[in-house]
Amino acid sequence: MRRISAVAALAAAGLVLTACGGGSDDGDNADAGGDNSASKVEVFTWWAAGSELTGLQALEAVFAEQHPDTEFINGAVAGGAGSAAKDLLQTRLQAGDPPDTFQAHAGMELQDYIDAGQLEDVSGLYDEFGLNEVFPQDLLDLLTVDGKIYSVPSNIHRSNVVWANPEVLEAAGVDPAAVPEDIDAWIADLQKVADSGATALSVAAPWTQVNLLETVLMADLGAEGYNGLWNGSTDWASAEVTGALEHFETLIGFTNTDRDGLDWPDATQKVIDGVAGYNVMGDWAVALFEENDIERGTGFVDFPVPGSDEQFGFLADSFTLPVGAKHAEGAKAWLETIGSLEGQVAFNKAKGSIPARTDADPSEFSEYQQTAIESYANDTIVPSLAHGAAAPVAVLNGVTDAVSKFTAGGSDLATFQSELGAAVNG
Repeated sequence: MRRISAVAALAAAGLVLTACGGGSDDGDNADAGGDNSASKVEVFTWWAAGSELTGLQALEAVFAEQHPDTEFINGAVAGGAGSAAKDLLQTRLQAGDPPDTFQAHAGMELQDYIDAGQLEDVSGLYDEFGLNEVFPQDLLDLLTVDGKIYSVPSNIHRSNVVWANPEVLEAAGVDPAAVPEDIDAWIADLQKVADSGATALSVAAPWTQVNLLETVLMADLGAEGYNGLWNGSTDWASAEVTGALEHFETLIGFTNTDRDGLDWPDATQKVIDGVAGYNVMGDWAVALFEENDIERGTGFVDFPVPGSDEQFGFLADSFTLPVGAKHAEGAKAWLETIGSLEGQVAFNKAKGSIPARTDADPSEFSEYQQTAIESYANDTIVPSLAHGAAAPVAVLNGVTDAVSKFTAGGSDLATFQSELGAAVNG
């Protein structure tokens, strides 16, 4: 019954959507007067290599089993860590030629698409697929904009993770098994590593510095205070924020001077190579250690950024239903696979992230993933700024500019704090 009602609803929706689209016509869509918009689906992503490609292939296999009559068209665009895909997507959306579904970060990164009227409300699919019962309420709240949800997440990543080299720490007199209680205690350990001659903390290009900043704000302000930065209840000019920015300034003083010319794998590699003691990065970094056959616990250790251990810095890839999608029924079928238990298990086992669903069996995942699943279930989920969950793209761009200027020595702390407030509040 569920499928029958969905087909009827989307056949009608397809007529509306394609009437709005005005894009290219391959003669195989609802515009042609048929009801065959489930015949295919173009899935637009930047998953063109590595574990991301492997994950997409795993999803494609599940999709073929669940929807054998719908052709999967891989619309992946390689390059620029997603920037090439986003640029092409903008061109297509502005031309009225959207893909049937496209990848985006869940949360406020979607705000611009929503404001432009480019996304369909998929709240009804949550009811139809039973996702309201298997996604945690914190996640549902983060996905909801004015009472509506515009995407289905395929996975969950954690942003506030420290990765460390035990040998480097031991050589500096730091116990790798002892997790610092807060940022001040961590700074004391960082100083020991710096005194040993190693780079204490490795970072890379400005977006990774924003990733570091958000974790310090989580640690010092707590979940409520951190969330208040984005909903207006925490004053960016407050003394508490000043204290967190002072911590950030101290942490930047421990980092590698070649940071702005590096991407995140380069910074994490410094820990793998024993050049640096610590690195802060999202939990996709675990794949680098695993690719180098480095074992967790002996070859590397990981823990939440000190002081943020009860928070789960959330980001997620998700898929949308664009207004004007030619194969809206195919897109709906893809979203059903994305949200299904089978799809989420297959994808996340391959990509190294964890399911958004809470009913997956943790024993099917790696040791690190099991700890992430436990934290996701028990910690307070807070949105990542650096990865589009906390604020719209324009805000993130403004914060990134302020961070880049500050870490390059172009502003003092008071100016930095003022510019962050202006970037968020306008």
